[in-house]
This record gives sequence, C-alpha cells and structure tokens, in this order.
Amino acid sequence: MTLTVRQLMDCWGVPEGPALDPELSLGPVCTDSRQLQPGDFFVPLVGERFDGHHFLEQLPQLGGQAAVVGKAWDQALPPALTHWRVDDTLLAYQQLALLHRRSLATPLVAVTGSAGKTTTRELIRAALASLGPVQASEGNNNNDVGVPLTVLKADADHSALVIEMGMRGPGEIERLSRCTEPDVAVITNIGTAHIGRLGSREAIAHAKCEITAGLLPTGTVVIPAGDHLLETALATVWSGRVVRVRLDDDPEADADLIGAIEGNQLVINGDRLPLQLEGRHNARNLLLAVAVADQLSVSRQALQQMQVLVPGGRNRRIQQAGLTLLDETYNASPEAVLAALDLLAEQPGRRFAVLGTMLELGDQSLALHREVAARAVQHGLDGLVVVDAGAEGEAMAEVAASLARFARVDTPEAAAAPLASWLTQGDVLLLKASRGVALERLIPLLPQL
Repeated sequence: MTLTVRQLMDCWGVPEGPALDPELSLGPVCTDSRQLQPGDFFVPLVGERFDGHHFLEQLPQLGGQAAVVGKAWDQALPPALTHWRVDDTLLAYQQLALLHRRSLATPLVAVTGSAGKTTTRELIRAALASLGPVQASEGNNNNDVGVPLTVLKADADHSALVIEMGMRGPGEIERLSRCTEPDVAVITNIGTAHIGRLGSREAIAHAKCEITAGLLPTGTVVIPAGDHLLETALATVWSGRVVRVRLDDDPEADADLIGAIEGNQLVINGDRLPLQLEGRHNARNLLLAVAVADQLSVSRQALQQMQVLVPGGRNRRIQQAGLTLLDETYNASPEAVLAALDLLAEQPGRRFAVLGTMLELGDQSLALHREVAARAVQHGLDGLVVVDAGAEGEAMAEVAASLARFARVDTPEAAAAPLASWLTQGDVLLLKASRGVALERLIPLLPQL
C-alpha cells in the first residue's frame, strides 16, 4: 500500500492514540491476525464466527503500526495503539482499496457474469501480459473481502489489474465496482446462477450491470452481442461506450468484434489467434479478452503469443487410466453444464458424463436440472451417472433414464462402480458439478483400463 497518514486523515479524520507524522507511509494492510507482520496496518473484520477486534490488544506488542476500529467495539484499547474509529471495518477496508487504486496509474479491468468469470479473467490476464506484470484475482477472491485484498496487493510495477467480481445478492457488485473504479468492465453472460437468491434472470441482469456503478465515465463495457436482457438492463445504468462481440455463426446481432472458429484458431479480421481452451463458449470468452486487449492497445501480434493457465477443475483435459477426462469439477451453473455437454458431444469415440447438482437455483432448480438431463439425451451420450439422492437427482433421472447406460448414486465415490462396468480404453468422460458436490473425489477412483 502507498497511502500516508494524511490521506487517511482526509478520509476518517484525526486518529485516536499516539500521533503519527502525517507524511508517514502506512504499512501493508493485514486482516488476518495470524499473518500480521511488524509495521502492518490492521483491519479487524467481523464474520459470522470471528471478530478481529479481539486481536487489537496484542497489536502493539507484535509491532502493528495502526488500525481501524469499529465504533461498535466498546472494549478497552491499548494506549499505544494509533487507530481510526469507523462505522464499518469492511467498508473501511474497501475505502483503503479505493484510495490505493487511485494512487496507481494502472488500468483496471473488472469481470463478472453468470458463468465463465474465472476463465475470462485468466484469458484477459494472458492477453495483457505483453504490457508487463498483471495483478489479477486468485482463487475465490472475488467478493467483499477478496477484491480489496487483490487491489491492495498491486503496486506501481503492475501494468494492469484484472479483478473478478462475484455476487450472492443485489448490491455486492455495486460495492466492488465503487471500490475499484474500473476502466473496462466485462459481463460474460446473463444466466441462471443464483436465481434462487435473485428470483429471475431480469434481476440477475440488473445485478451484473452494477459493475458500471464505479466505472469511469471514459470507460468501456464489453459484452456478448445479441443478449436483449443484458442490453435492456445495461441501458438503464450506462450511457457510455459499449463493445459487443460474437462468433460469426451466432445469431445475427450488431457487433464490434466478430470471430470465426477455424480448427484450433480464432480468426478476427484476418488475425489468427490460438484457441488454447476448448469449446465455443471459450471462443466467446477469448473474444471478450481480445476486446479488452484492444481497449488497452495490445497488438494482435502480441496476442498470438499469449499463454493461458486456468485453475484446477476448469477446462482441464486429463489423460488418466486409459481415459480422456474433461475435468470441470470446480463449479457448475446450468449454462456452464450445457456448454460442457456440448463440448463433450464434439469429442471422438464413446462419451460419458458424471453430473452432480447445481446449487442456489431456487424454485427453478428442478426444471433446470431436467434441461441439463435433456441435453445429455439430445447428444446421445453413451452413459450418464447422476450424483444426487434428492429431488434434483430424481428430476434428472426422469429425463435421462432412457439412455443406454444410466445410474443414479448418492456420492462421488459411488459413481466409480457403474463407470467400472461401462468404460473401456479411449472413452471420454466429463465430470461436472457445483463446488459443494466435491466431484473431484471421484478422479483417483476411476478404473484402470
């Protein structure tokens, strides 16, 4: 962090406790008492099962430089602790991130959407690599705590920031956008993930468009072309520049960037870029990344050299035990499962899938699970295992039991038994489910063929 005491005084007023030189640079921000280092600035966050305020009394002895303290905290504080009283320590944490972000002359790209956020984030990170070091979100750091953490790790050596923004309900993406002030905002799609919380795709579209709340007036929104729901929601909150992308054989719609899939390449206006990730959905995600790169003046020649690495359990092809595994075990939304099944259908040889449940779909859950099972039947899969003992598993079974090979089991481990009797060397197997299913537990149990 590059902030001074004076900057925090401008934000929160004069601190309590020992006075500090207004020009003193504040140390790195720490929210985890277990990782505190001498000179750190401590922000005690409050969660359902913890309250970082309990650590404040130890702060001076461990060399903590200063802290913020929630006004609701009424216990005695160490006399040697310089601190600012704030209404909400989480909000203060986000304010620190915003102040730090404004101190950096670094473009910031924000990414949200119902599916493909992490993959698109990594494609954008790779697309911007030629500019220099890129600071990007890691793991699940896409929420109220993880986004400021990522921003505060950035420094003047970074050429760009790429921030993933997730949500569990309305208002969260707005907060994340306001504390990062993006230069470019990307919305990958509007689907049904979290529809159980928000109630409708219209509500999801409006929540995703909150990403424009902090978008700089000179900024750009990048979206897929032809999504009328997204266009309608976006028009209510953003009147600035919008860049639309699509594949050439997608439904006709006005677009600024059109790409064609030719073999393992994406062709855009004669430029050929490698498709390092399989599937039409990832070709669209690459188009979004190219649009971002165009906004930040990255040449198409530089994009030809981009190298994409995605986290485990996403877009992962594994050769194991005589099988080709399409490992998509990290998470699942209806749109992502349908895209994965479409990718499976393109594979040569016999094709099998193990599908777990998709979570947070509310009263539309059964219908959406039936839709996924119907896609498996439509593609004529050689076998399907459904991992769920509840109503969603029953709904999928109602649709997919007509397949030549079908099984329904309670746990990921139990899926190994039917697969052992079905699979032969050279088969392709897709594994896809929500994170809570932990479908990756099946992988080491697959039969040796």
